[in-house]
Amino acid sequence: MPPRSPMPDTISLARDRAEASLLGLALGDAMGMPSQTLSMAEIAARHGWIADLVAPAPDHPVSRGLVAGQVTDDTEQSLLLARRLIAGNGQIAPMDWADDLLGWEADVRARGLHDLLGPSTKAALAALLAGADPATSGQGGTTNGAAMRILPVAIATPPEPLSRLIDAVEAACRITHNTGEAIAGAAAVAAVASAGLEGADFQTTLPLALAAARAGEARGTPTGACDIAGRIAAALELAGRGVTLSELAQATGTLVATHQSVPAAFGVLSLAGGEVTRATELAANIGGDTDTIGAISGGMGGATTGCTALPEARIARLRAVNQLDLAPLVEGLIRLRLKGAT
Repeated sequence: MPPRSPMPDTISLARDRAEASLLGLALGDAMGMPSQTLSMAEIAARHGWIADLVAPAPDHPVSRGLVAGQVTDDTEQSLLLARRLIAGNGQIAPMDWADDLLGWEADVRARGLHDLLGPSTKAALAALLAGADPATSGQGGTTNGAAMRILPVAIATPPEPLSRLIDAVEAACRITHNTGEAIAGAAAVAAVASAGLEGADFQTTLPLALAAARAGEARGTPTGACDIAGRIAAALELAGRGVTLSELAQATGTLVATHQSVPAAFGVLSLAGGEVTRATELAANIGGDTDTIGAISGGMGGATTGCTALPEARIARLRAVNQLDLAPLVEGLIRLRLKGAT
């Protein structure tokens, strides 16, 4: 017998949580935008406690020129990847994706903004332009760029079989972050979000996330930190004990390395009890790579709760400031997911 098609209510749930995932990503990104690169002490001195969408200081080293509620590279590159997946019918042609990223950075420069390509992506694209093989260009990429933009892959790919989801994550990482560290971090995030679209809450997704991290670490080159699954588990254990945000930050680190920011994002969402609004506030105040930690935790939180759990007023402002029209992307990614489920 041919496989049965998903029931309409299952599709509606997936669609709702897919949109919530992208909105949670954008919310965490925008909440963390004014505090990115700052320490917890600097955030407190400049902003007190960030509890809403606020503008960066005029002299901010990266975010200057942005307005309250504006997203950064985390959201923009995630939506760029969503468009590439849809255009490629689920496949990512390496040179097309490289062209997308280079075109995005040229547009950012033209807008006079300063949040450009991250170090791993920039180095990989430079290697590609110099003639490197796409299979080798990402062998030094250990930073969190792969994890920050992986949500479209999670939306487009069911969580089971897990090996197929890891294949899709690896394909998205290959040209810029083809390392065990980066793939492991991206795989863990993707597992949470993909399982969330099936109806799972955050806590329920965690065994799958840890399994995905272990499987992802075996892919790519053995470059960077090891045992990303263990680092995530340690962050979750700390959060379960109710440590302070400062204690979590000190234990995980909050810089751009995957082995710091991805466990921090899991810890933040766990400290928040899986609740998106609280998670994005914690991330905005944790210090370091706040916009990416916020984007990852917010995206996972949205995928495991749905649109009704998002803060309505902030989301309305977020849509208006960034002119977010997510419906076509959600529909295109859900079509890919349904194709993969049959």
